[in-house]
Amino acid sequence: MSLLPYSLARPILFNMDPEKAHDLTMDMLSKGQRTPLQWAWCHQTVSDPIELAGLRFPNRVGMAAGLDKNARAIDALAAMGFGFVEVGTVTPKPQPGNPKPRMFRLPAANALINRLGFNNEGLDAFIRNVQLSQVRAQGKPMLLGLNIGKNAATPIEEATSDYLICLEGVYPHADYVTVNISSPNTKNLRALQSDEALDALLAAIAEHREQLSTTHQRRVPIFVKIAPDLDEAQVRLIAATLTRHGMDGVIATNTTISREAVQGMPHAEETGGLSGAPVLAASNRVITQLRAELGSAYPIIGVGGVMSAQDAVSKIRAGANVVQIYTGLIYQGPELVSNAAKAIKAMKA
Repeated sequence: MSLLPYSLARPILFNMDPEKAHDLTMDMLSKGQRTPLQWAWCHQTVSDPIELAGLRFPNRVGMAAGLDKNARAIDALAAMGFGFVEVGTVTPKPQPGNPKPRMFRLPAANALINRLGFNNEGLDAFIRNVQLSQVRAQGKPMLLGLNIGKNAATPIEEATSDYLICLEGVYPHADYVTVNISSPNTKNLRALQSDEALDALLAAIAEHREQLSTTHQRRVPIFVKIAPDLDEAQVRLIAATLTRHGMDGVIATNTTISREAVQGMPHAEETGGLSGAPVLAASNRVITQLRAELGSAYPIIGVGGVMSAQDAVSKIRAGANVVQIYTGLIYQGPELVSNAAKAIKAMKA
């Protein structure tokens, strides 16, 4: 159990600029992990194992990508009770991301808008940080997902090259790899979800994965992360393409560009991806459509709008096998992790 209630820390953090609060938090987590300071946020991991894509998830609640872009705080996040932690998005080369300010809170809607733009220290630094993590080497049950993307300066026509560079780099260190083609904050990135572009990208990734499987004598599952702003025909197309190229699962969904749920609120018209409570319904809709298209056995990770244990349960009922949290952690704190994991486990009781 955490020694520091998040209700004490949140007002301090929410009085700061959102990105400064994020940076301060990540610094504290990275420096405090594997030290007695970790007791300030640790929670016991709920045991509720599930087998997906050849992996054994210790429970059904994970950390979504985006919080820890540089893989600096893997062990700290594991201490919060997550069954799996996904870090990134990483790009081949370091990049600063979009100009600041680029992160905005909408507290009345339990939401955030960000246009960070894959700001990260690059693949080499990312891998070094992953290698410093000790939680899995110590035999503690937790899976690690590594999320890959393209550099902003790379033309969309050459995006496949960036993904293959990242795939090769992270492959030896990942329990699973996520191909992020759905952030709205890198120009033209979502075009990779279209028919021909997605087909070409996933064909190249599948081919390279076979080579890496032979080299490393292990087959690492690959998940593809998609947007909530897709119609039924687009979801159907993506589902068919995922199965055609042997992708092991799908993560639904990323942030939304819709502002329908936050109209008139301060910052509502800021450019970027909206996350938090307003995304829940759209994300669950895509999950339900994916489950109908992909059948009962295909792995789906549900993410988007999990602000409570009940929201996590709604993702499972929509068709997800496991869920991820990001904005909910910022608004509710680490206790949400164990509460969500317990609620999902209780569904089976």
